[in-house]
Amino acid sequence: MRDNLQPGQLLARGVCRHLASLGFSVIEEFVPERGKRVDVMALGQKGEIWVVECKSSRADFMGDAKWQGYLDWCDRYFWAVDQEFPTDLLPEGTGLIIADAYDAEILRMAPEDKLAGARRNALIRRFAAHAARRLHGLRDPDFATV
Repeated sequence: MRDNLQPGQLLARGVCRHLASLGFSVIEEFVPERGKRVDVMALGQKGEIWVVECKSSRADFMGDAKWQGYLDWCDRYFWAVDQEFPTDLLPEGTGLIIADAYDAEILRMAPEDKLAGARRNALIRRFAAHAARRLHGLRDPDFATV
């Protein structure tokens, strides 16, 4: 299965492993609203929500003009890149995670910008429903969900 994963997906796997070790529940490729898809969304034990965008190359980063639209959907926003990525390209005021396919390390904590309560509650419900559908799909791949 590892051979089928794209470089960004390998980074996401390492990020998810690390965040899970910190007590977060994680989902890859989560859609907080139509037209947006974040690489990793993490839900903390106190309801905090982090978004992590995984960038596998300079070209991948330069082609992403939509990342600022994700700021409205999290308390903290991070970039995850590999050891070779030119981190000076990454915007100030965002978090930085160095990752590989197996683990990650937070090098710069993202500043906190707390979500409004109503948005947080809606996101947590959407997160839970998404996780349940994904688990159901693994247990019963022939069942089509809407």
